[in-house]
Amino acid sequence: MNWIYESWPWYIAGPFIALTLFLLLMVGKNFGMSSNLRTLCTLCGAGNTSEFFKFDWKAQRWNLVVALGVLIGGFIGAHFLSTDTAVAISSKTIENLNNLGFKSAGAGYLPEELFGSESFQNPKILLMLVVGGVLVGFGARYAGGCTSGHAISGLSDLQLPSLLAVIGFFIGGLTMVHLLFPLIF
Repeated sequence: MNWIYESWPWYIAGPFIALTLFLLLMVGKNFGMSSNLRTLCTLCGAGNTSEFFKFDWKAQRWNLVVALGVLIGGFIGAHFLSTDTAVAISSKTIENLNNLGFKSAGAGYLPEELFGSESFQNPKILLMLVVGGVLVGFGARYAGGCTSGHAISGLSDLQLPSLLAVIGFFIGGLTMVHLLFPLIF
């Protein structure tokens, strides 16, 4: 039973992802998480104020089930299947993050300094999270999908726009981590 508490190796998880994408392709569906936000906004009445939200949301119900499954699976994985939440990153990276003020570096996936309950009382961190969320939302909309939609579904469909978007995601991420992140902290 120890295998349940460990990450699945790529040669098991990868074929499951490929099978899922193959089945979606066969039924004419695309996978992506950012489209769920559009569907949720439409359900809440955003179509009354914006043309973008006027579409047949019922055709996207299946994708809402996927989003719900991700939330439930994440909760189960985090609370019942995880014995060690430490992140396997290099000691040099942990040292660099400690120097930037992240004392919880390597202890978990979400640093307490940014995502702990007391961090929401810090105006700088709160502003950074809000601006970052808006930029990610704008970027996902501008790119025609989010990282999971382009990197998993778009690349598996051999779509050139997805390849360009993924390259842009990597360039943006590397720029943020190596140039902007040290300036912010």
